[in-house]
Amino acid sequence: MTKPTEGRRRVIIEGVEPQVDSGRFPAKRVVGDRVTVEADIFTDGHDRISAVLLFQKEGEEGWNEVPMVPLDNDRWEGSFALKELGRSVFTIEAWVDHYLTWHGDLKKRVAAGQDVTLQLVIGARMIASATSRAEGSDRASLLEAARLLESDASIESRLERVYREDLLALMTRNADRSMATRFSRELTIVADPPRARYSTWYEMFPRSAGAPGTHGTFRDVEARLSYVAGMGFDVLYLPPIHPIGMAFRKGKNNSTTSQPGEPGSPWAIGGADGGHTTIHAELGTMDDFSHLVRAAAERGMDVALDIAFQVSPDHPWVKEHPEWFLMRPDGTIQYAENPPKKYEDIYPFNFETEDWEELWKSLCDVFLFWVDKGVRIFRVDNPHTKALPFWEWAIGEIKAKHPEAIFLAEAFTRPKVMYYLAKAGFTQSYTYFAWRNAKWDLTEYFTELNEPPVRDFFRPNVWPNTPDILTEQLQYGSRPAFMCRLVLAGTLSASYGIYGPAYELGEHVARHHGSEEYMDSEKYEIRQWDLDNPDSLRDFIARVNRIRRQNPALQSDHSLRFHETSNEQILCYSKNTEDHANVIVTFVNLDFHNTQTGFADLDLEALGLRPDQTFQVHDLLSDARYTWHGPRTFVELNPHIVPTHIFSIQRERRTEKDYEATI
Repeated sequence: MTKPTEGRRRVIIEGVEPQVDSGRFPAKRVVGDRVTVEADIFTDGHDRISAVLLFQKEGEEGWNEVPMVPLDNDRWEGSFALKELGRSVFTIEAWVDHYLTWHGDLKKRVAAGQDVTLQLVIGARMIASATSRAEGSDRASLLEAARLLESDASIESRLERVYREDLLALMTRNADRSMATRFSRELTIVADPPRARYSTWYEMFPRSAGAPGTHGTFRDVEARLSYVAGMGFDVLYLPPIHPIGMAFRKGKNNSTTSQPGEPGSPWAIGGADGGHTTIHAELGTMDDFSHLVRAAAERGMDVALDIAFQVSPDHPWVKEHPEWFLMRPDGTIQYAENPPKKYEDIYPFNFETEDWEELWKSLCDVFLFWVDKGVRIFRVDNPHTKALPFWEWAIGEIKAKHPEAIFLAEAFTRPKVMYYLAKAGFTQSYTYFAWRNAKWDLTEYFTELNEPPVRDFFRPNVWPNTPDILTEQLQYGSRPAFMCRLVLAGTLSASYGIYGPAYELGEHVARHHGSEEYMDSEKYEIRQWDLDNPDSLRDFIARVNRIRRQNPALQSDHSLRFHETSNEQILCYSKNTEDHANVIVTFVNLDFHNTQTGFADLDLEALGLRPDQTFQVHDLLSDARYTWHGPRTFVELNPHIVPTHIFSIQRERRTEKDYEATI
């Protein structure tokens, strides 16, 4: 058995948080956050410990440090601010603090009436030893204190000097750390832009934005920006905008043969005009696209692009790099399949090609091309069907140059794969929200997402619908289902999105019974939408998004807390800011057809309220106000009127006269 290199290092450091997979991956925060670091720090016996949190921007020289403070049961805490985008690293150093131990024991001896003359000499020599580590005025002050403690001055005057805070600060600053224990790893934190934590997405097909009978353009999308911004969305997400292949082009409702004039699927990328760095000619020019990006920014919106790493048979890479694809024995390229489903219009890349390095570089360059065009947010199509190590490398390469970039993983896959993609670098991820319907299911799932270790690396972005997903609830739940699922998405998660205008117009007809595909899916044809339809949920969506903007509690997820209700069809949960200045309590009727009533038992401590406190709640949807007292409250939710409440808690304000009355 090998001995430790230095057996006199007695402090143990373990249980450090946050860390993801023992430091293999970075934990995630946003710029401006304070990172709170906790650890178990202890030693043998009764000696006192000192600990510091060391941190630096990745690649910088030298460490910054802040003291850590003990919490309870050998748990310690320290924090530092993330002032810049990108990666920072941190670790912990701790040591047996002999001076602090002596200082605490001295007070006990004095309190017990013991003779402390010898103890003062011991302290004087510790202080004198510290002068070798001190400089300037620190050294002079320590020398003066050491001489006083060994002098013939009265015990009282020497104790008075020992007890002064400035001497304790001097000894802390110049502590003997020669036998300090350094935590075995340097852990990483990545600081993303604020939109990584809080974002509101609107997906639309540009080709359906034009006048009836025409193919929409970027200029048509620009004309719709006010409509989208008016509903409160800050990310406009566009499906692939590249040329669409002609070979095996899909027709209406995913027909395997297309009719003349049918536009095909935007995910069948590439044609005679180019591939992933080319724009579909009918949408406009690169200048038109750049103009759209700038126009969106003027309205406070980012344009997000869909990046789908697959090609149509007509993509230039098929001829230029046939080695990037899987050849079948008959000499043809293997098209995409998920048996029994066939996607003849799409060729997947073969990530086991011998030319994998060139393939990786070319795919990474696609992102960098669009970054140069002003795009900073990417929704990545089916990343779980590409080599997982590729994403860690590619996203790392891109964010090293552009730490402001955001990547949303469209990964409806197995939990471990979904979580790995988040660890590997994806900023946000789609979730299973669309299929979580029951009270227990929603509670269990969102609790998992908001507890360590998941919350340190996984940021949910929840969608009640997508062009691929029309759930049974939306097919048969009518207008209340669309309202409730929107409120659930927008209040359970700080980031959410909808596929519109299908969502606000209540599109609910599936291609056939048991299918989640839309009838007349916009994926395969140009659709015309009546944006002025009086039944549109446009105003309701705008109100929910305004509530999200005006209430910081809804702009993060970690405070999410579920509260007990007496009715399994009523879900109740809350979010709050750290100081409880903003507290939101949401009730949702999960039965879209019937009125439901019940009692909720609120965890008042989680809401920052006293058990005996009277408080007012303001329903931000209906503008009604109620006065509540105590934890139990009654609710009634009629799905055909307003199937949900979003309450803001208004604490009872006490006036000066109220205080005088209690004296």
